[in-house]
Amino acid sequence: MIDRLGSILFMAALVFLAFVGGAMAVLGENFPHKYLRDAYLAGEALIAQHEETADPYVTDQWRKARYSEKGVTIYDPKRASAGYTLYTGAGDAAAHLIDMDGRVVHEWRRPYSEVWNAEAAVKKPQPDSLILMDKARLLPNGDLLAIYAAAGDTPWGYGMVKMDRDSNVIWSYLAHTHHDFDIAPDGRIVALTNAFTSDIPEGMGKVDQPFLEDFLVVLSPDGRELQKVSITRALMRSRYKLLQLAMPSYASGDPLHTNSVQYITAEQARNFPFAKEGDVLLSFRDISAVAVLSIERAEIIWAMRGPWLWQHDASLLPNGHITLFDNLGGFRDDNSARVLEVDPKSSAIVWLYQGDESHPFHSPLRSSVETLPNGNALITESDGGRIFEVTRGGEIVWNFVNPTRGGANGDMVAIATWGQRIDPNALDPDVRALFGTRKETSK
Repeated sequence: MIDRLGSILFMAALVFLAFVGGAMAVLGENFPHKYLRDAYLAGEALIAQHEETADPYVTDQWRKARYSEKGVTIYDPKRASAGYTLYTGAGDAAAHLIDMDGRVVHEWRRPYSEVWNAEAAVKKPQPDSLILMDKARLLPNGDLLAIYAAAGDTPWGYGMVKMDRDSNVIWSYLAHTHHDFDIAPDGRIVALTNAFTSDIPEGMGKVDQPFLEDFLVVLSPDGRELQKVSITRALMRSRYKLLQLAMPSYASGDPLHTNSVQYITAEQARNFPFAKEGDVLLSFRDISAVAVLSIERAEIIWAMRGPWLWQHDASLLPNGHITLFDNLGGFRDDNSARVLEVDPKSSAIVWLYQGDESHPFHSPLRSSVETLPNGNALITESDGGRIFEVTRGGEIVWNFVNPTRGGANGDMVAIATWGQRIDPNALDPDVRALFGTRKETSK
């Protein structure tokens, strides 16, 4: 009995000494403090992830519904830009194509578990119920490009797929592809990835070890990686590296949080003197900046900050202006979002849309804006589960509320992650005919 008690006391003493030694190593930054700290942070992240994903309705994929209505609630045929609307959102890994009345004409569905393989960057994916298609692009032949994302994961992004009109996977690129991608005129794809690293670039301010490093990847039309550029290091080797001083303290583990990418075409570069064809326009959420990356030089060659905060979806227009979704720059309770059109030559805001008491506009996360051929803007208000079209005068001429609901009382709405208006004439004739015959009631 005494021997057993002695063994217990001896083991307790060893544990205590290990704890004290570990604490001293971390506090004094002595070896092996880095490994102990990383292990602690990893454990802390796993606990936080489990708490967040135990109930899907407490994740950022669901919000309390602001509206009881579902589907299309406003439609002015004379002033809205006619076409289909492609959208993605929470609730399932799918992309939905609806007509102007909100009827589903086609869907692409493929659970991530049927896409994942052992070579994927994500080694242990979340359950399918927590994985959605974050953004999708429809090709003229009915194929779909889409990126997957999940709740509660860091690094962000589960990868990209190309699937045919029947949701069969043509190829997959399963790096930590996240947020956004674009397609060049020659079919190449530019996309965003990230990864943890403890290799801090020279001159960079105080960041966590490890921290998330952002990358731009160029893929061939068949999904092969052709080029990979560190956006983080491209900024630090540029004259715009002082932008890091705008990094808030909470972003030390994710200094840039790049959340949009656009391939700059020859037409767009014509009226935008800060870039040339083949460069890309980027949005950095955590330093509230937009920038141009020269892929050829692996360097940030232009950057700009303005009266916006935590913006998403920076887009260069043919007239040389930039539109962006200003998530928090309105500084109003539950109505803080704005859409801005900015002249980068003068820094002037030439157009903006913001909500009012009858139509609150609020989405701290995600969201996007697309300028339509008639000059209207198609806006995805993610946290509202809403996609709507507004005129230059700020009048809503089309409004769609995600019909996917959940929660114990059905009072939670699935967020809308991204929306795009599709001109049927841009689709192949057989695809137009296919979609025209597949009409069903939106769920």
